Amino acid sequence: MLAKRIIPCLDIKDGRTVKGVNFEDLRDAGDPVELATRYSDEGADELVFLDITATKEKRKTLVDLVKRIAREINIPFTVGGGIKKVDEIEDLLHAGADKVSLNSAIVNDPELINRASEAFGSQCIVAAVDAKRFGDSWSVFIKGGTEDTGKDALEWISEVEQRGAGEILLTSMDRDGTKEGFDIELLKKVNDRVHIPVIASGGAGNIEHCIEAVKEGGADAVLAASIFHFQEVEIKKLKKSFKDHSIPVRFQNHN
Repeated sequence: MLAKRIIPCLDIKDGRTVKGVNFEDLRDAGDPVELATRYSDEGADELVFLDITATKEKRKTLVDLVKRIAREINIPFTVGGGIKKVDEIEDLLHAGADKVSLNSAIVNDPELINRASEAFGSQCIVAAVDAKRFGDSWSVFIKGGTEDTGKDALEWISEVEQRGAGEILLTSMDRDGTKEGFDIELLKKVNDRVHIPVIASGGAGNIEHCIEAVKEGGADAVLAASIFHFQEVEIKKLKKSFKDHSIPVRFQNHN
């Protein structure tokens, strides 16, 4: 069994880290370079950076900020927001990203997944899916959660895997920022359909929620923002709890 990953997420707006509830009411959570450095030092397994207003504002991801963060950390680094073309992916990988997260662009142009995974390898391509529940199904939203595409989330997730995405970043919009726990039903349904790793996002409020996402939902990684930004949960403590629950995790050796 592969080690499960703990991934802090930096949602970036106007060069600052922000956090909201259900994708709204954003509040400041600090300087992204400082937070990234802290998470790297505290033993996070990876870091995700999402420029959450890039698509809506029709601009590219903040490459200079990506460079500044990449210089300060020594853990894998995923970057997303406003990426539309293969050469933009290349720019971000050159700037220090290890992977890119694609959402709106691949819904509008699904072939981008094929082109990107052929150019850089599936391991570099993360398909981000923002899913909102309607009755017994989930719909895919784009543009930072502002536009309902009408696509069925489970069918779309199967398609992105077939097209060459190496990982799914699955965000429950209903749970985002609520701290009420991950959408376990959604996680289970997605994990039943795909063979690539699934990152659970949206709803982490405490250590138990993270354990539940892995043990019951089958998540390969748990992503969280506010509980880490505002130091409500320590990464080391979370990893120790995983270990206590027989969940394999990596502990970094600091000399």
